[in-house]
Amino acid sequence: MKVNWVKTNCIVKKIFKQLVWDIPNSDQRIFLTFDDGPIPEVTEWVLDLLKEEEIKATFFCIGDNIQKHPLIYNRIGAEGHQTGNHTFHHLNGWKTNTADYSANFKLCETEHLKLNTANSFLFRPPYGKIKASQSKIIRQLNNKIIMWDVLSYDFDASVSPEKCLENVISNTAQGSIIVFHDSLKAAKNMKYALPKAIHFLKSKGFVFDVIS
Repeated sequence: MKVNWVKTNCIVKKIFKQLVWDIPNSDQRIFLTFDDGPIPEVTEWVLDLLKEEEIKATFFCIGDNIQKHPLIYNRIGAEGHQTGNHTFHHLNGWKTNTADYSANFKLCETEHLKLNTANSFLFRPPYGKIKASQSKIIRQLNNKIIMWDVLSYDFDASVSPEKCLENVISNTAQGSIIVFHDSLKAAKNMKYALPKAIHFLKSKGFVFDVIS
């Protein structure tokens, strides 16, 4: 169920209502999220920025990257941010059988728990692609499947840094879940758009919070 538009269509939210697309609230909270880390320099740059801006975010981490970069993963939690599962090998659910997908999800969970005493029970499917059978198994394990309301498209080389910024500031509303990527591929667009988006959204009275 890949979403091909910047702001998620309300019809899609209704059809796939068992997934979390946004988080309604009454106090201007929005939810900044990052996929695909932890990655040296890129994730560290994001963490430095978030610390400077005094805001918190949620990081959906790939298990293989957690295994390779445990100190960066530990820093995410130590600085008050939330983490979630993004599979161990960044699997495309549409191209993976359910048994293998479930095993890969659990393998990532194991890496989280090696370094984390608590499980956040948050999962985001890579590419936004997940089969109903995969979704059912993961939700039966008490996980919330977190999708998004606003996609920056920072990972897309055909999208300019300026367009990436516009995608975020023009579509964010109260309760929005915003997606950036702390990956090498997305770094150029993300490093341009993220600080500017944070400043703009703060000026509009939005408050950044973690997903729980």
